[in-house]
Amino acid sequence: MHRRDCLRNFVAAACGGLAGVAAADDGDALRKELRSLAVETLEQLYWVEPRARAALEAAEGYAVFRNFGVKLMMGGSGSGRGIAIERATRRHTFMKMFELQAGLGLSVRKYRQVWVFERTADLADFVGAGWEFSGQSVASAQLAGRGGELHSGSLAIRPGVWLYQMNDDGLALDLTLKGARYYPDKKLN
Repeated sequence: MHRRDCLRNFVAAACGGLAGVAAADDGDALRKELRSLAVETLEQLYWVEPRARAALEAAEGYAVFRNFGVKLMMGGSGSGRGIAIERATRRHTFMKMFELQAGLGLSVRKYRQVWVFERTADLADFVGAGWEFSGQSVASAQLAGRGGELHSGSLAIRPGVWLYQMNDDGLALDLTLKGARYYPDKKLN
């Protein structure tokens, strides 16, 4: 009987160890997927808006997100994942996004976002504390093309922070950030 208990404990320990390895492999696979997503999204952005390349090359950092949202009748929600990259240090921070919307509508959307940070402090604030947006933030967003050619096709979120949003058809300027929260992904970092 003692041998059977020892064998059972050994099998349980081995399976537990394998579950930990599988979880680590899942995390590694997701990190690799998010890095590939960033490269693919930037290539798509440069194709639809060639001036975006100069904006990103001049920036201190950027973040790329893949998001999915659903709106049914009176409300909706969305979620996403992404990666923020500081250019000087090449530091990668994996992040999550969640949003809630109120208002009449019916839609299902897949979209990608590219955040551009002209200053390291804005990127550090985005990554360190996470950001939350409300209707007031949306109301203050304006087309960047009015402010300069470098950020044509993007939305000015605040001074020094620009956002490109793309769907399958190209750039989308119908940005909605009502109730959106961006924050570091503790499991992947």
